[in-house]
Amino acid sequence: MEYREARAAVEAMVFASPRPVTTKEMGEILAIDPRTVDAIVDDLRREYDEQGRGVQIVFVAGGYQMATRPVHADYITRLSIEPRHALSRPALETVAMIAYRQPITRAELEMIRGVRVDGVLGTLVERGLVRPVGRKKAPGRPVLYGTTQEFLRWFGLASLDDLPPIEGDEATLPGIGLRSASRPSPRSRGVTRPSRG
Repeated sequence: MEYREARAAVEAMVFASPRPVTTKEMGEILAIDPRTVDAIVDDLRREYDEQGRGVQIVFVAGGYQMATRPVHADYITRLSIEPRHALSRPALETVAMIAYRQPITRAELEMIRGVRVDGVLGTLVERGLVRPVGRKKAPGRPVLYGTTQEFLRWFGLASLDDLPPIEGDEATLPGIGLRSASRPSPRSRGVTRPSRG
């Protein structure tokens, strides 16, 4: 396959895919090395930047996706586009706790939040932002929850390493005293992160 043809095909796949598409996936479809796909994407991104295009190709949730540039957000909000259903405050708080403390059980979430989380947790699972990732070695073998690739896509993160650092203390952020030396990072606790390509 010639470079020009492969370049056009990569651009078409990234544009058409409703989810981030990986270099490995595109490489398999086109029967070319994923490193070549990476080079093509870099070429396209550079061209979009140089031409000041209204769209860009971003690396998110382990793959590439077409997105509009933030500078044009004001114009886009004036369009009659059906909005994505926003998460409620309890859902945002719960998914944040899961993201920073994963893997975590429902009982641990309820202990932190001080309220039942059955409904909120069900909503997060239904939307594909959270999923069961195993069972805790404890009486009753409670289900452990972690975030998904959809969570990364929803919040525009390439990986969990892109989660913003928490500012504050336990008094202002109950249950999210994170990233400290005394607590292992999600990577050390076996949480899977997407790989590029």
